[in-house]
Order: sequence, then C-alpha cells, then structure tokens
Amino acid sequence: MLIVLATSPRVAPGLLSWPAWAALRSAAAVLAPAGHPQLPALAAAGVSYQLADEPDLKALAAGDDEVVWLAGPGAEPESLPEGARLLDGAPDLPGAHLLDLVVTMDRLRTECPWDARQTHASLAPHLLEEPYEALEALESGDAQALCEELGDVLLQVAFHARIAAERDDGTGYTIDDVADGIVAKLRRRHPHVFADVTVSGAEDVTRNWDEIKREEKRLKAERSGQPAQGDAGPSALDGVPFGQPALSLADQLQRRAARAGVPEELSRLPDEPGADLGRELFLLVAQARAAGRDPELELRAAARRYLDLVVAWERS
Repeated sequence: MLIVLATSPRVAPGLLSWPAWAALRSAAAVLAPAGHPQLPALAAAGVSYQLADEPDLKALAAGDDEVVWLAGPGAEPESLPEGARLLDGAPDLPGAHLLDLVVTMDRLRTECPWDARQTHASLAPHLLEEPYEALEALESGDAQALCEELGDVLLQVAFHARIAAERDDGTGYTIDDVADGIVAKLRRRHPHVFADVTVSGAEDVTRNWDEIKREEKRLKAERSGQPAQGDAGPSALDGVPFGQPALSLADQLQRRAARAGVPEELSRLPDEPGADLGRELFLLVAQARAAGRDPELELRAAARRYLDLVVAWERS
C-alpha cells in the first residue's frame, strides 16, 4: 500500500496535519527525495526515512507494507497507481498563493530590466487600464476572462507596493502594510460584524459606513492640523476622485450627496450661459439614479448596442 504525502511550499516545514504525522510514524518505510525541506522536521521528530529520488510508485502500491512517499512540495503526481492514495499533509490556507505573487514580483523587480525601471508614474496608465479591461470581461460574461483580468488588477497592487518598499525616506510601505490598512478599514466600518453593533439590514450598514467614514475624515483633519471647513466639518463629497469618467463622476457625487441628505433638487443645477448640454447630462444621471440604474453601465450597454448595429450595417 502506498501513501503519497503532498505538502505545500508555502507552509513551513514540520507544520503537517495530524493524519500526516500518524502515517509517517506508522509506515513500514518513508521515502523522500534528497533535499526535501521536510527532512529536518522528520529527523527532529524521530521519523526515519530513506532517500529515493524516483521510486517505482506502481511497485510500492502493489506491495503489502504501507509505504509513505514524500513528494516534492507542490509536485505530487497527476495520477496515482491502483492501491495508492494521496494524503494532503500540509494544505494551503485560502490566499496562500498570494505569497507566490510577492516572490515573483520581487524576482522580476531585481532580474528583469523592464520591471526594474518602472515607477509609480510609469505604471499609472496600467492602473487605469486594467480595471476597465476587467469590467469589459465582466460584461462579456466570460468567467475565465474575468479571472485573468482580475489577476492583472492584482498585479498593479503588488507592483506599486514593491516599488514603495524600496524607499528609505520614511514614506515607504510594503504589500503587508497595504493589506493591514484595508483589513483595519473593513473592520472599523463593519462594527456589526467585528463589534457589538446591531443592524436591521443593508441600509443600516450603508448609514453606519458613511458615519464612520465622516468621523475618520474629521479625525484625520485634526491630526494633520487642517483648518475646519465651516461648522459642518469635512464635506460628504471629500475624496471623490475627479480623474474618473465624467458620467461615473456625476453619479458618485450625486450618490454621496443623497446619502448625506442633500436635497435632490440641487442636482438640477442652476442655468448658466452655454452650459445647457452639461446641465441636461447631469440631470440624466439623476434620472438614472432615481430609476435604480447605473448611468455609466447604461451608456456602456448603449455603446455596445451601437457597435453591433454598425458592424451589422458594415457586413450588409
């Protein structure tokens, strides 16, 4: 009988599951390739082993004695002979493969001429383009394409964090700092999950989120010594990025304002000479929001329909 013991290269040697240690201790023989990272842990635990780089798995599986073959980390065979079973002795935790991305990014930054010369500024176009490509994949309904594009988005996060980690002027940060920051923010803004706040539904969650965010901005302004912005404090529209497309910008401004209790009639905008078209577009955004529709996605859908019509016309 053969047990193929699989281990992950992302899990520290020796951190094996209880079934794995039980199999190693009870086996008639333990075989492992030379240099396997688990060997020192086996020796420390008093588990004897034999070095074997390429054992005959079929013959071992047909034998009467129980034999454990310690496959190389992440290199377990794709198929097993009859009489053999696979035991996952050190499974990855969810998210463990992100470590591979960090290691890969470190190597590219030091060994690839193109990656080594990139800066935050040179990568800025990709920081804008990749999310749009992910959105296009989402709209296409191709799940695998979306998975691939999300990887490209994730690469931008890892790349920028790797560049920042090289700074030694006190402004640097690492990918762990990025992760710590968003985890802390999520925990602060979800007190109904991580604290003792009770909510009755999604509307309460949104309301709490906005209140917590306003308080964070107020405290941030105090710490930085910024002057107060009137009696009302920081604006509900602070932080809205004006670099985004105008349609989604108008939508975000109106959504933020509505959640802060700003009267809807303000979205009609006052008349200004030569500003009629912009005023009407802004009002269309308000009408889309009132109908529960996303104006950016609605216009994108209309653009796709127009594309299909033009292509059909050209082919005819």
